[in-house]
Amino acid sequence: MTIKTTYLVFRTKKPVVEPSSKLRGFIGGRFPDHALLHNHIKEGYIYTYPMIQYKVLGGTASILGIEEGARVIKEISNSIDTLVLGNSVYNIEQRILYEQEVELKPIDHPVHYKFVSPWLALNPENHKKFCGLNHWKDKKEFLNSILVGNILSMCKGLGITVNNELYTSTHLDMEKVKYKATQVIGFTGYFIINFEIPQFFGIGKGVSQGFGVVMNAGGES
Repeated sequence: MTIKTTYLVFRTKKPVVEPSSKLRGFIGGRFPDHALLHNHIKEGYIYTYPMIQYKVLGGTASILGIEEGARVIKEISNSIDTLVLGNSVYNIEQRILYEQEVELKPIDHPVHYKFVSPWLALNPENHKKFCGLNHWKDKKEFLNSILVGNILSMCKGLGITVNNELYTSTHLDMEKVKYKATQVIGFTGYFIINFEIPQFFGIGKGVSQGFGVVMNAGGES
């Protein structure tokens, strides 16, 4: 399925050191009438795959807009001249807007990907199960199944039906990260799967706050 995206990159004089959650809070507060920017509505929260995802990668702040989110990002892009993140102020020297149509679909060969920000795979229920597994082989198989489930959930949120069976293999490292002021387990590293994932799309928990960002690592199997 073809998906419309807008990727807005902010070039600032000094590197951004605050987490993506600060970028989300600033932009959401600046434009409160756009619910997709902060996922808050009168009834509560928008519980679906985030159509707007905030990222701080290598000291560069950026925002990915998907479908309706792409339209919103394009609409607000020229109104942002400064980023106020916590106690830091970043003057924007350049805004770069990439508009693309990308594909999300099963394919007939595995592709190599890399998590460029920690993947939050574990919710409270499967965290307990993961910690109860004694062998890394079992933990790895468990993570593989969660990864496939995360991709299928992403597809469901985007209105994409996947009828093909997905196969994955992972090479991941654990690290401790902070998510909503709580220390949790994240995973970085590489995986292969027979599915086409666009650059900078996030999977897993905390996607709107920059976790689980995926990039093509180059090469096919």
